Amino acid sequence: MLPERDRRELSIQALAGSATISDLAAGHGVSRKFVYRQTDKARTALENAFVPAEPENGVLFELAVSQTWLLQLVIALVLICRSSFRGVVEFLRDLLGVSISIGTVHHVLEQAAQQAGAINRQQDLSSICVGLHDEIFQGSMPVLTGVDAASSLLLSPDGGRPSRCRYVGHASARRHRARAQSRLYHRRCRARFACRQKAAWGDTPCHGDVFHIQRQCESLANTLSRLAKGTTSRRKKLEARVDRTGRRGADDELAARVELARQTETRANWLVRDVRTLTGWLSHDVLALAGPALTTRQELFDFLVAELACREPEDAPRIRPVRVALQNQRDTLLAFAGVLDEKLAAIAQTLVVAEPLVREACLLHRLPRTSTAYWQGWNRLRAKLGGKFHAVFEAVSRIMMETPRSSSLVENLNSRLRNYFTLRRHLSGSYLDLLQFFLNHRCFMRSRRAERTGKSPQQLMTGQGHPHWLTLLGLGPLQPQQA
Repeated sequence: MLPERDRRELSIQALAGSATISDLAAGHGVSRKFVYRQTDKARTALENAFVPAEPENGVLFELAVSQTWLLQLVIALVLICRSSFRGVVEFLRDLLGVSISIGTVHHVLEQAAQQAGAINRQQDLSSICVGLHDEIFQGSMPVLTGVDAASSLLLSPDGGRPSRCRYVGHASARRHRARAQSRLYHRRCRARFACRQKAAWGDTPCHGDVFHIQRQCESLANTLSRLAKGTTSRRKKLEARVDRTGRRGADDELAARVELARQTETRANWLVRDVRTLTGWLSHDVLALAGPALTTRQELFDFLVAELACREPEDAPRIRPVRVALQNQRDTLLAFAGVLDEKLAAIAQTLVVAEPLVREACLLHRLPRTSTAYWQGWNRLRAKLGGKFHAVFEAVSRIMMETPRSSSLVENLNSRLRNYFTLRRHLSGSYLDLLQFFLNHRCFMRSRRAERTGKSPQQLMTGQGHPHWLTLLGLGPLQPQQA
């Protein structure tokens, strides 16, 4: 019946030794056994208050290691951590104390690749609207990649063995062969890829690489500009020599060289000016997303190619490769324009608006919003469309955001694939199948578009969730998340 406060004071006095146990028991009217019991409680509480913190190397949690978990670890090290086979062997040996051979690692991945290939072949690609393709070389071995523009899903253009990146065969252009042969084989690989895509997906558009052709044209203009500056420097040096010998009479041969240098400089300046003008038209009028209809773009494109052909004799080694590249890639480079025309026509039909007005709304996106011309055009178009203006303008803005203009997405993918190819001297079809499956079913950890974060390309394309990719390979559930 002794209150808690009195019991606490009793235990403190007993620990301090201010009085004997008998005196404390008599003073509070309790037994000595009761005093000892309260003293033990106080001593225990005091010791617990000064117990040192848990050491840093203490056990955080225990992990149940099974044969299935080891298989998950081997595959995850290769695909998630991009580890080599020998790196997997070293990791298991040093950190887990498990002995495994390189052959076993290869066998585990081959079995996973078979399961991945079966899943890849079951993918329904009918919902793909736009495909993007490009190639990457591993040594002399080309790997062609195809990607769905909307979901980033890796595709297989041959309709048989689906692989996001498809091995075509050994390149005929070895390192010791001429660069021209390499470019010829490069074009043949792309043509073969295009044929496979058409056989598998019919008329599904497959956009070309706008970025590289624009950079190639700009590089040509910059090279010609440097050459033109070189002709100017040579002309000035020759004129300086003429000035130094002018007192004794100019040499006829030197004067002829000066005149020739002036003519060369004039031709070089005219050539660089024309090429820069053609390059600007190509970037801002022909290949721009907001532009004229496909037929008009094709006419402008053919005009640019013809103008380059007229100037080709001036510097054939530099102009001809660009002209041939443009000529061979016209339909591929302008594929996005056909898709955009169909979407604009659908908007005009849905909103019951004249198609030229919808096109005018598209062209309005070429101007910066801070310019006076933009708002003048905005007011004119609003006066023409009336109450339908905002619906038309928002629909046009939306489809322009959803229409890819180039294969920059697959270019980005190739930069990611390079990390997987670096540690591989040879790329087998099964490894590419497994890599396709992994990248198609791995969730994006981050993205500039919030709706893509935490979702896989497969989920983005189908709109349906799926288990973890290791579970899909038949390796059971994952370990539970630790707090």
